[in-house]
Amino acid sequence: MRVTRIGTHAVSKNSKTRLWNRLSNHRGTLAGSRPGGGNHRGSVFRKIVGESIIIYNNLAEDFPNWSIGSSAPSEIKDEEYRLEKLVSEYIRKLPFLWVEIDDESNKFSNRKVIERNSIALLSNYNNKAIDPRSREWLGKYSPRVKIKNSGLWNSDHIDEDYDPNFLELLRRYIDAM
Repeated sequence: MRVTRIGTHAVSKNSKTRLWNRLSNHRGTLAGSRPGGGNHRGSVFRKIVGESIIIYNNLAEDFPNWSIGSSAPSEIKDEEYRLEKLVSEYIRKLPFLWVEIDDESNKFSNRKVIERNSIALLSNYNNKAIDPRSREWLGKYSPRVKIKNSGLWNSDHIDEDYDPNFLELLRRYIDAM
């Protein structure tokens, strides 16, 4: 098993977003008018997975509006539904681990410190890959160089140095679970 995505929720001050709500944004819907789909305009993770699926399957002509704007009319959402389902299927197959960190929502939270440093530690961007992704990893088809070269479905913090002190902080949270 490899880590290919690191994320958190509610790092803006006073944010009320909860982990499971954020994960449902990424994983997509199970019911509603477009069951099995989702909204890539509300999840950067979904957006970049969709971009990679488009390139891998040569679907650019089928989805010309993918990644455009923060909202879309129903007609475009209907056209994108097939791809949204493929994105949901891909993301739902990924293994998922979490560490419970119940702290204040702000950009200096322990959640953000652990997220930022975990990404920096695990990124292959501008580094010799110590754990390279397989040839089959969908991210290798991403149009985003940071995704492709980091080996992560992340683009922030992939080119930063990590602070080794974060490992002790992470260990404390893991031990408390």
